Amino acid sequence: MAGINKDSFQTIKENYYPSFEGEKYLTLAEPADSFLLESGISLGPVTVNYQTYGKLSSRGDNAIYIAHALTGGSLAGEPPCQGKERGWWESLIGPGKAFDTERYFIVCSNVLGGCYGTTGPSALDTRTGRPYAMKFPVVTIKDMVRVQKILLDHLGVKELVSVAGGSMGGMQALQWAVTYPHMVRSVIAVASTGRFSPIGIAFNQAERQAIMIDPSWCRGQYYGTDFPRKGLSLARIIGTITYRSNESFEQRFGRSLQIAGERNLFAFDEQFAVESYLNHQGEKVTYRFDPNSYLYLSKAMDLHDLGRGYISFQAALKRIRCIVFLMGISTDILFYPQEVRGLAVEMRRCGVEARYQELKSPHGHDSFLIEFKEMEAYIRECLSSLE
Repeated sequence: MAGINKDSFQTIKENYYPSFEGEKYLTLAEPADSFLLESGISLGPVTVNYQTYGKLSSRGDNAIYIAHALTGGSLAGEPPCQGKERGWWESLIGPGKAFDTERYFIVCSNVLGGCYGTTGPSALDTRTGRPYAMKFPVVTIKDMVRVQKILLDHLGVKELVSVAGGSMGGMQALQWAVTYPHMVRSVIAVASTGRFSPIGIAFNQAERQAIMIDPSWCRGQYYGTDFPRKGLSLARIIGTITYRSNESFEQRFGRSLQIAGERNLFAFDEQFAVESYLNHQGEKVTYRFDPNSYLYLSKAMDLHDLGRGYISFQAALKRIRCIVFLMGISTDILFYPQEVRGLAVEMRRCGVEARYQELKSPHGHDSFLIEFKEMEAYIRECLSSLE
């Protein structure tokens, strides 16, 4: 295994993917093609972008791994240097916060297949000197977790107090419990399940099609040419609808128009406030995310199934040795709370200590990125119960 090596990773059109001072990198799977994926295809070298917060204990047993969702990255907590970027769970990570960096060593990395410094479709294939694009192999949640394990080994982590995340991050947390049962003391999985639902797969397919029908996508070979902005924007609009709820939109927008007092209601260029919001969300993502990574990571979510590779789903659950904290969200239409509750029931049947709690929020799936007061209390409760 090689040490930290930022120079081995490059992206085309770096202005699309923001970086920040203090980023850390690790290159693994050298020589080339030495990392075997779940599909049977080999990949390598693999560079991982990561961040750490706090100090690792001498015994290497005070670490918590934080896993990000679809378009997230390693910047979960406060950035090491002041800048415009803020961590997506910054309110929860730091001295005296739920993930207390005076007690815990917090690690978060960009997932395999991502575009924030970890090897993915926008990275250069060392064999050709060109971006992988759609020649990048399909990766799975389990592949991501195995890369994370190598990173933690490199950092000297011997035991994880917890693995925590929401949505795709929760998928990773649950996969950790199955794949490395003797290393994990607890899992905090929010708005996530043991295998992705048909409705979730359907939404992801619609989002991928939005990208792939954009003429600028060019079968993924758009690096250095026109960027498929319209397709990525539409994909994000569809995704944002699934991340919120009717209650959320009703509270925030109702049927109000974007420009109050407009009278020409029968013109197509007139917008309801909710339409303007969706268009804004769609536009924002085009400045920070690679469309091909969107395809690959959404596919990894579709493939998520803890039971794959085992005799049954139940056989996989029986491997778990840690406490599993599951949180559903009352208005989530992507991971219905009854699905999350059902996973807790199934885990208990398999002998797993699984605890379910439901967050009552009007904000839908994205509540774990919005309801920080409630998340703070929940995470504190989970971690304190381990003492």
